[in-house]
Amino acid sequence: MRLSATGRQHLFGFGIGRRGRAGRREGGRGRGAGGGGGGGGGGASARRRAIPFKSSAQRGAATPKEAGSRRFSFIVLTRASSAGSLWLRRLLPPPPPPPPPPPPPLPPPFGGGSLISQRQTGRVDKNAPMVCGHTAPVLDIAWCPHNDNVIASGSEDCTVMVWEIPDGGLTLPLREPVVTLEGHTKRVGIVAWHPTAQNVLLSAGCDNVILVWDVGTGAAVLTLGSDVHPDTIYSVDWSRDGALICTSCRDKRVRIIEPRKGTVVAEKDRPHEGTRPVRAVFVSDGKILTTGFSRMSERQVALWDTKHLEEPLSLQELDTSSGVLLPFFDPDTNIVYLCGKGDSSIRYFEITSEAPYLHYLSMFSSKESQRGMGYMPKRGLEVNKCEIARFYKLHERRCEPIAMTVPRKSDLFQEDLYPPTAGPDAALTAEEWLKGQDAGPLLISLKDGYVPPKSRELRVNRGLDTGRRKAAPEAGGTPSSDAIHRLEEEMKKLQATVQELQKRLESLEETVQAK
Repeated sequence: MRLSATGRQHLFGFGIGRRGRAGRREGGRGRGAGGGGGGGGGGASARRRAIPFKSSAQRGAATPKEAGSRRFSFIVLTRASSAGSLWLRRLLPPPPPPPPPPPPPLPPPFGGGSLISQRQTGRVDKNAPMVCGHTAPVLDIAWCPHNDNVIASGSEDCTVMVWEIPDGGLTLPLREPVVTLEGHTKRVGIVAWHPTAQNVLLSAGCDNVILVWDVGTGAAVLTLGSDVHPDTIYSVDWSRDGALICTSCRDKRVRIIEPRKGTVVAEKDRPHEGTRPVRAVFVSDGKILTTGFSRMSERQVALWDTKHLEEPLSLQELDTSSGVLLPFFDPDTNIVYLCGKGDSSIRYFEITSEAPYLHYLSMFSSKESQRGMGYMPKRGLEVNKCEIARFYKLHERRCEPIAMTVPRKSDLFQEDLYPPTAGPDAALTAEEWLKGQDAGPLLISLKDGYVPPKSRELRVNRGLDTGRRKAAPEAGGTPSSDAIHRLEEEMKKLQATVQELQKRLESLEETVQAK
C-alpha cells in the first residue's frame, strides 16, 4: 500500500493479524516483508510515530485497500532498531465523544408564591399554581383591608403589583396583575393599604421615596421625596383614621407626617441610642410605639406621646438578642405583640391611658425560631374558641399557625374580648380622602360570626390604554379632575366616531334608495 508522508513514497508490508510461521519467525527477529505484521514489534527498543492521513484530493487515486483504510484516523510507523525493518500497524479510531449533557431546566419565574387555603394542611403540591409576575424577588405583601381577594406586592424589580385572587383560590398560575404601579427607581420594600379609604396604597422604596397610589386609576397621587427621608426607610404605618403616617429611617429619626400636605408634623431624633434599625407603629389615643436597641445593644420597647416627643411615656429593656422586634398592635384589646426574626418567642404588652402605660403580660415560647411572622385580622378569628389573635409563624420549610386564646368556661359570646371591630367596607373613597376628609373605620360586630361579603371586582380605569400603565408622580392637581378630563376626552372621541358612522349609514341608505 502506498502512503504519502513528507513528500516521499514508501512501500510497506501490511499485517492483517494473520501470522504464519515465517511471519512469527521474521517478526521475532524484527524482520519480515508481509507474512506477519503482528510480529513487527519483536525488535527491542521500538520507536513509534504517527502519520496522519491526507485527503483524497491530496493523495489522488487510491487502491481498494487504501479506500478501505481511510476510515482510520492515523497509522503508526514502527522501526525495529535491530534490523531496520519498517512495519505498519493500523490502529482503531478513538471512541466518539460523549453527547453533550441536556441543557438545565429553565428556572421558575422570580417573585412568586403559592396561595393556599388555611384549611389546607399538609405538604404543598410541587405543581401548585403560583402568583408569579415580578422579575425579581418579592420583598413585601399586603392584603387589602376592604377586599379579601386583593393583595399588593412590592419587589426588587422596582414595581408594585396588585393582584386579584378568584374565589376558591387558584387553579392556574396567575401571571398578569390587575395593575402594575411603576414609579420607584430602586427596589420596593414596603407596601401598606390605607385603613379607611378605598383603593389607596402606600409604597416605600430604597430610593428614599414614599408614593401614595390611587389603585383605581393606576396613578401616583402623592409623593414624599428624599428631602423628607434622606436615607433608607425602615418602617411605615398609617394612623387608625389614615390622616397621618409614622415612619422610621436610617438617619435615626422617627417622623409623624401628614401625607396630603407633605409636611412633617413631629419628629424624634434617636428614640433609641443604639445603631440597629428602629420600628414604629401607631397605637391607641394618638400614641406611637417604637422598638430598637440601647447603646449596649439591649433590645428596647418605648411608648411615646406624639404631642410631646421629648421623653417617652414608658421605656423597657428586654434582652440582648440581635433580632429586630416587629410590633403588631390590636386596637380592639389594646395589646401589642412583639416578634423578632430569629426568636422563638412572642411577647405581648397591654397599653393603658394611665401610668405606667405599658404593662408586660406574658410571653409565648416555642422550640424553633421564626424566620417571619404574619398576623390575621380580627374578623378571621374563631370567636367561639375565644381566640383573640392568630399568628402564622414561618419556619424554614413550613408555616405554623399560633393561636392566642383566653380560656372561658362559658360558651356564650364574650363581648369584653370582641368589641366592634373594623369591617370590610371602606369609609371613604380615594377622591374624598385626597380632598382632606378623614374618617375612622366602619365597625361591625362579631357576635353572630363574620360572614364575608360577596367578592367585589377591582376595577382600574385605564382610559384607552389596555396595557400596563406606567404611573409617574403628579406634582399638582387632584386625581378626580384628571380622571374627569380623561373621561371627557374619551367621550369626545367616541361621539366623533358615532357621528362619522351615522354619516356613512345615511350615505349607504341614499345609495340603496337611488338604485
